[in-house]
Amino acid sequence: MALRKAKLKHFAYFILPALFLLVVFVLYPTLNTIFLSFVDEEGSLSLSNYREVFSSRDILDSRGFKRGFPFGSLIHNIMWIAIHLPLTTIVGLSLAVLLRGAKGGGIVKSIIFLGMVMPMIVGGIMIRFMFEENVGVVNLVLQTFGLEAKTWTAYPETALFALIFGSVWLWTGFSMILYSAGLETIPNTYYEAAQIDGASKAKMLFKITIPLLKPITVVVLTMTLLWELKVFDIVYIATMGGPGGSSNVLALQMYLYGFREWDFGKSAVVAVLITAFTLLAAIPMMKSAGDEAE
Repeated sequence: MALRKAKLKHFAYFILPALFLLVVFVLYPTLNTIFLSFVDEEGSLSLSNYREVFSSRDILDSRGFKRGFPFGSLIHNIMWIAIHLPLTTIVGLSLAVLLRGAKGGGIVKSIIFLGMVMPMIVGGIMIRFMFEENVGVVNLVLQTFGLEAKTWTAYPETALFALIFGSVWLWTGFSMILYSAGLETIPNTYYEAAQIDGASKAKMLFKITIPLLKPITVVVLTMTLLWELKVFDIVYIATMGGPGGSSNVLALQMYLYGFREWDFGKSAVVAVLITAFTLLAAIPMMKSAGDEAE
């Protein structure tokens, strides 16, 4: 009994510092943000902040469905997820498969992974230059095919898409590295047996590789989706949500409410909204990963 108490005491000493940091830097700010979202300008508890935010065209602009951009930061985030998530996942898997065992594959992977180790602030600047009319590499490629060159981040109908496709380059290295690590765990005997049975490379990809990489795919999808929901720095540096709010996203709108309008109640509402979407996205995926592990 004395030994058990001593172990519990040592465990408490071990866990208390981490628990203290968790409460101070995670739990308290989260609860305080939720509370602040219900406090109006007069200091009373109400739903006025939520009504203002959800009725604001900064969040959802239904006029965009008739005239085009902007659609509001919520729709822009959804568009970001719809385009960026499948692209980074598919491109990352394709690169991992193609470069597996290839001569010089490690060097190519290192070059592609530079987008991940680069600060996103620098990434935002590079995206802006990539799509610039006179010096951008994107326009250089387009001009070789006889297409028109323009500054893609300067037009409402193309600004958001420029940021999304530019961020694919920044994030693909993440999925590629995870899939490359996952491929190393698949025994070669599976592929050898499939070859003996006359299976094609495409069939081995869809019947062996992709099913066995499902746990990796869950991690890639979860982490990518969480990043897409809170994307901020790239948009802030490249376009500041412009032109005319056409590339605005939720995290940037949270910043604008808080540090441009000094309305921390509305900013807290957007923070709660992002957190809710994050939990809705993360919990099912993590549950799927746990079921797969069992």
